[in-house]
Amino acid sequence: MIEALIFDMDGLLFDSERIVQRSWEDAGNELGIPHMGDQIYHTLGMNRAGRNEYFARVIRPDFPFEEFGNRARVRFYEIVNAEGLPMKPGARKLLEYAKQNGYKMAVATSSSRDYASSNLKNAGIESYFDGAVFGDMVQKAKPDPEIYLRACESIGVRPEFCLALEDAPGGVRSAYAAGMRPIVIPDLVEPTEEILELVYRKLNSLEEVIPLLEACRGAC
Repeated sequence: MIEALIFDMDGLLFDSERIVQRSWEDAGNELGIPHMGDQIYHTLGMNRAGRNEYFARVIRPDFPFEEFGNRARVRFYEIVNAEGLPMKPGARKLLEYAKQNGYKMAVATSSSRDYASSNLKNAGIESYFDGAVFGDMVQKAKPDPEIYLRACESIGVRPEFCLALEDAPGGVRSAYAAGMRPIVIPDLVEPTEEILELVYRKLNSLEEVIPLLEACRGAC
């Protein structure tokens, strides 16, 4: 029986990864580091510490982490304030359905607490969640299972009774390693055959989750 849903956030609940990509590209150009937007394909699911380690290793050892982060953050909110931060199709309907049908819900995102909480609150969906674990609350980032194990603990449901909703390969690996049933809904990156072997289902959007839950009642 499925008792709970654990949600990634960026690229899953919000169509935010493309805005992040634009903000990285603009911040990189300001600092004379071209093509920073392309780096998002290699860092999906990483928390800040993981991204910084990647930038130092792949781009240059003296990568200006703080300056880049500040500029990208400012640019991100400039875009959001001008254009909005859209939710993914079916997200709000799924949250309402899950709440009405007694599923527990949590967020397991690599993003920081301040950033993630602000987005959830501004979208008016923070109250749907019974628990949340953010990237700055864990020692090891996705694909390590820590964040999903802690998310399950936060709502008091064992991993085998939880669905993990993810868009990125690292998140799928994290949820699978935690003993959960990962559902992948691709955003910027299509899953490889290796990732597809780990998932419980591959869906096209959050709109397809409700029929899956209906079919699973008492049988999954």
